[in-house]
Amino acid sequence: MLTAGQVLQLIRDGSCPTRRELIEFTGLSRSTITDRVDRLIEAGFIHESGVGTSGGGRPPSVLDIDATSRLVLVADLGAGHARVALTDLAARPMAEEHTEMRIELGPDAVLSWVREAFERLLDRAGRTAEQVCGIGLDLPGSLDHGTGRVIRSFLMPGWDDHPIRELLRERFDVPILVENDANAMALGEWWSCWRSCESLILVKVSTGIGTGIVLGGRVYRGVEEAAGNIGHVRLHETDDRVCTCGSRGCVASLASGSAIAADLGQSSSRDVVRLVHAGDPAAIARTQEGGRTLGVVLATAVSLLNPGVLVLAGDMAATGEHYLTGIRESVYRRSLPYTTRNLEIVPSSLGERAGIVGTAVTVMEHVLSPTAVDAALAELTPSRGRARTGAAG
Repeated sequence: MLTAGQVLQLIRDGSCPTRRELIEFTGLSRSTITDRVDRLIEAGFIHESGVGTSGGGRPPSVLDIDATSRLVLVADLGAGHARVALTDLAARPMAEEHTEMRIELGPDAVLSWVREAFERLLDRAGRTAEQVCGIGLDLPGSLDHGTGRVIRSFLMPGWDDHPIRELLRERFDVPILVENDANAMALGEWWSCWRSCESLILVKVSTGIGTGIVLGGRVYRGVEEAAGNIGHVRLHETDDRVCTCGSRGCVASLASGSAIAADLGQSSSRDVVRLVHAGDPAAIARTQEGGRTLGVVLATAVSLLNPGVLVLAGDMAATGEHYLTGIRESVYRRSLPYTTRNLEIVPSSLGERAGIVGTAVTVMEHVLSPTAVDAALAELTPSRGRARTGAAG
């Protein structure tokens, strides 16, 4: 027998938008479906959003997620920026704030700003902390999703094994999810533009290089949660340039925004973007070279995963076609034609907001999962929840 949380999934994915369709699809009795739906409405998970097509008689009410009854707070933290947002349960922004901030300042300083910014967003939207059902953060490092702690990051000194969740839970007693930034961006792009695509790769090129992979609508993290570390594939071990990881000849030391900036005598990837926009020939040539270098490694990823779309994100995506042209040149030249005949290599459609959207979706999927919904309903009505759980078993 399906639980209320499982019934919610049928409503969410559009399989059964009415009570009648739920009854026909599940085979459950009208009284059971009515009970499940009524509980979801009472708890604010769903609402009646209109009427469907009548097959004769009274038109059925259409059920949909009540996206505004619960709120999500998210933070997108990069090497040199911090962006926070308050969203509803459809990942739609209600308020946002952005600042330039070096993540190397350390977790205490950065997370203090995040906590204060969260409070400002709630005040601005006229909402309260009690309406927040989950929090998400994305960071430029490898993470242990069980503990929400950074395992390793070459861009984040002082963050390893820091109790991120515990610090935020002092103010917000809700589920707190921590994600890698490239993973969050990949999920954001997939959710916004490519949900019909079974396999998507996003490569973020800014200070460093990171990659997010979405397979079948889910982020692929790997056994050690280290999938996507494409920036530390070594191409030229005899190269003099030392990568942030300590090795020589890594892709990141040759093709990242900071590597290109250093070769041009600039301080950051954003300086490279400004030079490219100004038509500087040296900057354009070096940018295209960086794209070709990264494309050598991406050709292997394309041959391995056969994605439908490869998305370029991060600062270097703002160079227009220049970095992207270099990637396309190497990928198409080094991959078998049939693996790339339907491949789209495109810039990010969300730009700087990709991480915010993806992190909000991560939290949304968690708090609306069958397990989380059933637990929330049981907490709202303990005795009734226990009875229903027993009946379902």
